[in-house]
Amino acid sequence: MADLAPQRATAPANAQQRYEVHAADLPLSCPTPAMALWNSHPRVYLPIAQDGGEAHCPYCGAHFVLVD
Repeated sequence: MADLAPQRATAPANAQQRYEVHAADLPLSCPTPAMALWNSHPRVYLPIAQDGGEAHCPYCGAHFVLVD
C-alpha cells in the first residue's frame, strides 16, 4: 500500500542554540515550520521585529537573530 502523505525533509528541532532568520521567515515561530515537531516543544510565536531584531524561545532557549 502506498503512503499518500507527501514526504518532506525537515530539520531537527532545537538542534542549535543560535539561528539567523530573514524578514521572509516572519512571522517567526519556534520550532520553525522547517523543523520536525514530533520531538519538540509546542510551537510559540516570537515577536522578533518588535524586540529589536533578537528573540529567545521561552521553551528551549534558542536565540534568534534577524539579519535583514
